[in-house]
Amino acid sequence: MVNAEACFSPDYETARTRFRESATHAGAALHAIGLPTRGPRGEALCIDIAWIGSPHPRNVFLHTTGLHGVEAFTGAAVQLALLNAPPVPGSEDALVLVHVLNPYGMAWLRRTNENNVDLNRNFLVNGERFAGAPELYGVLDPLLNPTSAPAHDGFRVRAPAIAVKLGFHQVKHAIAEGQYEYEQGLFFGGRELQPGARMFSAWLQQHLSDADYVFGVDLHTGLGRRGTDTWLSSSTDTATAPATLSSALGRELVDPARPSVAYTVRGGYGAALRHLLPRAKIDFILQEIGTYPPLAILHALREENRWHFYGDGSIVHPAKLRLREVLCPAAGDWRRRAVTRGLTLACAAARWTFSRKG
Repeated sequence: MVNAEACFSPDYETARTRFRESATHAGAALHAIGLPTRGPRGEALCIDIAWIGSPHPRNVFLHTTGLHGVEAFTGAAVQLALLNAPPVPGSEDALVLVHVLNPYGMAWLRRTNENNVDLNRNFLVNGERFAGAPELYGVLDPLLNPTSAPAHDGFRVRAPAIAVKLGFHQVKHAIAEGQYEYEQGLFFGGRELQPGARMFSAWLQQHLSDADYVFGVDLHTGLGRRGTDTWLSSSTDTATAPATLSSALGRELVDPARPSVAYTVRGGYGAALRHLLPRAKIDFILQEIGTYPPLAILHALREENRWHFYGDGSIVHPAKLRLREVLCPAAGDWRRRAVTRGLTLACAAARWTFSRKG
């Protein structure tokens, strides 16, 4: 048994120290990818990786957190709980836990990285250009990205009115799909592959390129009903038929292409995983744990972004604290549910991965 609430850390440095200590205690080999940027107290920022099992595995369960920076508080808690009693790999298997893919975002309480890039829009493949934006995003830009410090400006009234006028699903997709033109805007996918994404991609190719099968789970927070989770998996390009995988894991998998549920994105990490490891059969689930209503989350993202560009960007500000709250609620019941749901998927996915025979 684990105290789920106690697994949450107050900041990046504490979370990193606890992860590395727990990984060592669990007998894991540790890797660290140092990034060319610093935290608010000048601390080093690294993507830390715990590896348990065969150094040359055929089957790999790959669990990642913190692609969206501030969302890592929950993912780090789940991984800490998982390391308390980690799934046991077979002789040809490995359990790989990647702690905070965007440490800058966690340390600075941002969803994006040091260049305001949403890393889950940054993994473009097949020569796709870092250019373009949904036409409707340009219409919404003045509302989403005002060039001023945080202030009360009627956003919570104006945004729903515009969504009704233009169509809710059209607005949702235009905002969240990813854009490559508005560098100080929300959901900016970047002008090039970012340093952290590039170095992590190289690490994957160096260490997992000989694997036969990789099951990736990437944990996020925000989307969905509070305290519940959604398992998003594409119905195409998967090693295992969705119905088969759903049956094995004991839960329905949701295709993000269903407009009433989620949205599709450009440059997603999950899609890129198949290109980074072309030899392996890949299954991938993006796990979303619901927190607050979408408008509250969008408003918090908007105000933090304004503070970053038009305030002094310090982490001690209501806009920063509000963003952390809407993506990692402080309520004990939410935190207990989040860790339980994170562990449920991680353990089920690991069992499926380590049971494969060929």
